[in-house]
Amino acid sequence: MNSSIIPIMETLKKKYDSTEKTTLNRMRKKPNPFKVLISCLLSLRARDETTEVISKELYKIADTPEKISKLPTKKLEKIIFSTGHYKKKARTLQEVSRDLIKRFKSKVPDNYEDLISIKGVGPKTAKIVLAFAYGKDVIPIDTHCHRILNRLGWIKTKTAEQTDKEIPKLLPKKYWNDFNAIFVQFGRETCQPISPWCSKCPIEKHCKKVGVGKSR
Repeated sequence: MNSSIIPIMETLKKKYDSTEKTTLNRMRKKPNPFKVLISCLLSLRARDETTEVISKELYKIADTPEKISKLPTKKLEKIIFSTGHYKKKARTLQEVSRDLIKRFKSKVPDNYEDLISIKGVGPKTAKIVLAFAYGKDVIPIDTHCHRILNRLGWIKTKTAEQTDKEIPKLLPKKYWNDFNAIFVQFGRETCQPISPWCSKCPIEKHCKKVGVGKSR
């Protein structure tokens, strides 16, 4: 195991509260699997602040598979417009809701195989539901996680899908449940894609800075 993994994880755990900051993190306090799933689908290519506002607006009107599936598509599109790709997302939300009603009695599955069998639910979304709604020991990997892990020098992968397969081999299981929440916050605030804040990074001494050009 890479000798920097444990000191990095311990340092970041102390700095970032995995139950705060983002919409999905806060949902852990009183998890509703359906809302976690829908908020995750809305968050794709959207700012977290936007996702939180739009999610709350949507749930005032429709917060169950039945209500979302029956909502007029144009009305749903108008509600979620600000999250971007609103036509595709509206279609996905309604297709997912109908599938939950038809195959799972309106309940969001608590296992990976059933979740990814739902059209519109990919590996990352499935693992976020398992981790954030059901407290399962899985590691959701997004662009922040993929970028930072390569930047640290823990892995050498070209895609998030490749990272998804490699990280369970390296990361001690006790960190799995909090990993995504911590690294997403770290990636947004400090280890940003362009010009990361190396000068104020709490784990700078452990980082190999692979691919880092100009930093701050």
